[in-house]
Amino acid sequence: MKMLIPVDGSLASFNAAKKAAEIARTQDSAVMLLTVIDYDEITRHRRNEKLWRRVDGSLITSKIMLEDEEEFASELRRNGEKLLDSLVEDLDFGNAKVQKVVMTGEPYQLILETAKGINADMIVMGNRGFSKIKRFFVGSVTQRVISEAPCPVLVIHTDAED
Repeated sequence: MKMLIPVDGSLASFNAAKKAAEIARTQDSAVMLLTVIDYDEITRHRRNEKLWRRVDGSLITSKIMLEDEEEFASELRRNGEKLLDSLVEDLDFGNAKVQKVVMTGEPYQLILETAKGINADMIVMGNRGFSKIKRFFVGSVTQRVISEAPCPVLVIHTDAED
């Protein structure tokens, strides 16, 4: 069984990884832990930096902004790698082959593309618990994945128990 487990550091995604590890121990499994660095996070950082620099009154070249943005993206990537490393250390996946992947882009798109690319049998992911109103207007990564997934999606809630 090939499982894709997208994680973002939330309690729900940790619970999803925990459930996936439980399943992996009982199956002949290959597990891919995926974390996606959202382009929006980098864009927000860029906007905040520009605002801060405008308020400060100093001039800045686009080269310096690009270096700062690349540094920020690298830091996000390192944090993503640490997150995946800690999950592998903290959870028992049994004899399952575990692969750790950090990508940058639109989370729901990369989750769907990766699931198709590895021919996943199941996606196990957390539900971040957005309110129904916010979910209606914004849409969540989980809902988008559920509606377009090429395989079954097991959604684990934040308050999931063993």
